Amino acid sequence: MPKTLDGQVALVTGGSSGIGAGICRAMAAAGVAVGVNYNSGDEDAKRVVREIEEAGGRAVAIGADVSDEGDVERMFDELLAAFGRLDILVANAGLQKDAPIGEMSLKDWRTVIDVNLTGQFLCARAAIRIFDRQEPRPEISRARGKILCISSVHEIIPWAGRVNYAASKGGVMLLMKSLAQEVLERGIRVNGIAPGAIRTPINKEAWGTDEAMQELLELIPYGRIGEVEDVARAAVWLASDESDYVTGHSLVIDGGMTLYPAFRDNG
Repeated sequence: MPKTLDGQVALVTGGSSGIGAGICRAMAAAGVAVGVNYNSGDEDAKRVVREIEEAGGRAVAIGADVSDEGDVERMFDELLAAFGRLDILVANAGLQKDAPIGEMSLKDWRTVIDVNLTGQFLCARAAIRIFDRQEPRPEISRARGKILCISSVHEIIPWAGRVNYAASKGGVMLLMKSLAQEVLERGIRVNGIAPGAIRTPINKEAWGTDEAMQELLELIPYGRIGEVEDVARAAVWLASDESDYVTGHSLVIDGGMTLYPAFRDNG
């Protein structure tokens, strides 16, 4: 991968596995020093760091719960102590706690909202405060700072049995757009990525057997499941000067899932 982001520093929340780990690797390959955030599974985060270092990059694992204000502030302090500045935030950490509405507990509602939505608010706020106070480097990046909010196609598509998750992702989309509107004049670009079905261990039940994969592909007109690299390449582009005129945009990466394929034959 060309080093389009050479000399920059990124923090990727939820960077120890799945899409987050893929973004960490792609950012490092593009020349970025990467903070790999994890909440649990420190061995996974350390493995991502080792892979980056063995490929000649720089990375550090940083444990923090993104829904905890104190943890978030400490996480950014640790990143600055390691690399001296911040150029890119990828707010990726998220989880699901699914249940029909009549069985969903308030605790599970709050947990999903706290991590998926409040966590993005806390991390974006901390990043913007850093961007505002540090000296810009126009020779490295035309923007003072870049934020990528990782959402889901379920910022668009309703999802029965998962109202907490869908509500959090819809919130992420408008959080992203409202932040973009607020901070662009200060030289900070904010965009989102809304992945569809991506092959990761966390959703293996959706693709791990031939039968499950066939059912999944009924929802994807392009005829294949997405790979982590599909999202990671887009993240690098959105963080680079190649997308410098793009802000407040939610880039859907879904093989056509949001085209509502059930309506291909007039519904």
